[in-house]
Amino acid sequence: MMKLYVFGWVPDFAVGLVRDLRVRWALEEAGQPYEEQVISHEEKLTDTYKAIQPFGQVPAIEDGDLTLFESGAILLHIAGKSDALLPGDANRKARATAWMISALNSMEGVIQGLVEIDIFNAGADWAKERRPAVIERLEGRLSDLSKALGDKSYLDGETFTVGDLMMVTVLRILRHTDLLAKYPNLNAYKERCEARPAFQKALAAQLATFEREGELKASA
Repeated sequence: MMKLYVFGWVPDFAVGLVRDLRVRWALEEAGQPYEEQVISHEEKLTDTYKAIQPFGQVPAIEDGDLTLFESGAILLHIAGKSDALLPGDANRKARATAWMISALNSMEGVIQGLVEIDIFNAGADWAKERRPAVIERLEGRLSDLSKALGDKSYLDGETFTVGDLMMVTVLRILRHTDLLAKYPNLNAYKERCEARPAFQKALAAQLATFEREGELKASA
């Protein structure tokens, strides 16, 4: 059974957004069971864990004799074994992969720029000055994505793929803003994907881990 490394605690702003959610969701869509291995703050800094995840982050997995880190690489590994995430048709498979990579490269980097301002540097003078330019760039990306989605259910038509899974987990990072409300089709797309039973099960599992570990820490 695949082992998934996760954190047992994160700050409140990150609850429900930690990237192991992407892996949990993919595994649920693929119908693949897994076991979680909770990593503490102290453990993530050890040489033992950094031999698994060089940067001391999550997620990481052990799947048989394969150890893998980075959510994009892990999702491709899972999707490669599941028609539920990657279509059998070669062209559609390539397009789904392109959307997954675009979520990481074209969207997440820009969104994280806003997070750096709003969450990690709130109140800093430089952040206040920088924010309008970051918003302008981000709205340009959201507008482009909105046009590409159009009136389709999913990015490549009517079939959910790993590209949608990654894109929605990236768009969810904007939950502290109202930016998606300006793009009704994107907002509806995000909600449509979040309504999937596999997503709901994955999110519940992540939240349950935080609650359980918090209770254990409180009783210690």
